[in-house]
Amino acid sequence: MNIEEYISSGILESYVLNELPLAERLEVEQMADVHAEVREEIEKIEASIEALAFRSSVQPPASIKETILQKIEGKNTPVINIDRKESAVSALKYAAAASILLALASGIAAFNYFTKWKSAEGRLADLVAQNQQFADNYNKVNQQLDNIQEAVGIMNNAAYTRVVMEGTDNSPNSLATIYWNQNTQDVFLSIQNLKELSQDQQYQLWAIIDGKPVDAGVFDPDNSTFLVQMKSIRSGAAAFAVTIEPRGGSENPSLETMQVLGNT
Repeated sequence: MNIEEYISSGILESYVLNELPLAERLEVEQMADVHAEVREEIEKIEASIEALAFRSSVQPPASIKETILQKIEGKNTPVINIDRKESAVSALKYAAAASILLALASGIAAFNYFTKWKSAEGRLADLVAQNQQFADNYNKVNQQLDNIQEAVGIMNNAAYTRVVMEGTDNSPNSLATIYWNQNTQDVFLSIQNLKELSQDQQYQLWAIIDGKPVDAGVFDPDNSTFLVQMKSIRSGAAAFAVTIEPRGGSENPSLETMQVLGNT
């Protein structure tokens, strides 16, 4: 097996994802020490996974930093002192005063309970909203893990031809990879490094078949999935390339905007 076949075998992706037994990991590390191509490919794969982690990261809500539950502090019921002048106040006035005090105390207690109830109700609504946010974040993380597992399965599948598309003179630092199954005609795109575009532009993938470009679909550079499924491409493609086109794509590629190119 030559170096190109070794790189295309999928063993380097498994090495980066720590899925190899010790003997095979040592073999990969020895190959990386001897062959610069292997070492560079490992660095590209690590950069791809790091880029995915940043794209997939989920920012937690700022409210999580605050204390979720707070102690409900009661309010002291005011005390009304009544100066009693036994010689001037009749029994009827005492009864009236007592009734007023009882009504006032009941009103204050009711107000305090209402205030506490409204405060607790508001905190309960906040907790329900935070719980929903936690559930949404959990679902997003699970979906991202599913995407990564699916991507690893495709990358390690020998039925897929791996085509590395490197940057052109228009964009030397750009990098993307195609995984193409000629039997099923499935095409998956892995974006390692493509610059952001304006709202009225999109990237478009092309397959070069019999010397002619064939549309393989448009995409944006900020996809949250690790592998983006593109249009099916039949066997016979000699190369793949990506150009910048108006949003929605073009019938023919704008060759002067070509960003990456790779031969099969």
